[in-house]
Amino acid sequence: MFPNLQEIHQFPYHDDRFMPYDYYNFPYSEGRWLRSNGALESDERYRLPAQQRLTFVLVHGSWADAHFWDGVAAVLCRQGHTVFTPEYAGHGKDSNKDVTHEMITKSVVDFITKCNLRDFVLVGHSFGGSVIQKVAEQVPDRIKCLIFWDAFVLKDGESVADELPPQTRQGFEQLRAESKDDTIMLPFPLFRDLFVNTATLEEAGWLYARVTPEPAGPLFEKLNLKAFYGLSISKSYVYFFQDNALPQGEGYGWNPHMSTRLGQFRLIVGDGDHFTDTLTRPNMVAWKLYEAGRD
Repeated sequence: MFPNLQEIHQFPYHDDRFMPYDYYNFPYSEGRWLRSNGALESDERYRLPAQQRLTFVLVHGSWADAHFWDGVAAVLCRQGHTVFTPEYAGHGKDSNKDVTHEMITKSVVDFITKCNLRDFVLVGHSFGGSVIQKVAEQVPDRIKCLIFWDAFVLKDGESVADELPPQTRQGFEQLRAESKDDTIMLPFPLFRDLFVNTATLEEAGWLYARVTPEPAGPLFEKLNLKAFYGLSISKSYVYFFQDNALPQGEGYGWNPHMSTRLGQFRLIVGDGDHFTDTLTRPNMVAWKLYEAGRD
């Protein structure tokens, strides 16, 4: 349907002010950044004072994988933070799409415990919000702060699909029924309008070329979140007011509809959309996450 989109492969930055310094071949090559057990390390010249450094665990959302964070992670590491970007079941190199929300959560929990991470800022984007809700239930004593970036904050007994407007949910159900492996692949027009509405056509095409079918089951699973709502972990919500992935009307949306479910929380606001700014303005995204996670 969109035969030319796969041909868009040029480096997408149109303004080098937003390109992470010394980070080459973004986002699928390591360049000068080093990975160690999933962590990114940076040049000592750009580090913040030790007392300002944080450890981040970044959890991506649907129709993405851990490479979603590459540019943002590079910026955070340049500043001296330690960054981990775990991949979860059914995504990235895992070709098995027959996964559950519990399996996804377990992937992140296992990563945290294997790396023996403690006192870290746990960030969830979009669907990743429901993931960090469940992760927090299992390892609450290891987490310094939870950050939901335009992310689902589900009520006890809800699924992600329960929070979608009827038209969107029906569209997802139809796409799910048409798939051969119980997945949902976003058509480009839907992706363009909902996820990358501030992007140029070239940027939108570049991002869409990396979208893969999303396991449908976890989006429709109702989650027991009683334990989450008993936790006393500090929470922040990062809201980008041009994010159109959920409608901005009453009864839907990221803020205040989702955010106020957190009880007491820190609100940080930006001007981006759902996907584009990790590509075009990683410095801005990194700064908003730092504002949300710092003391």
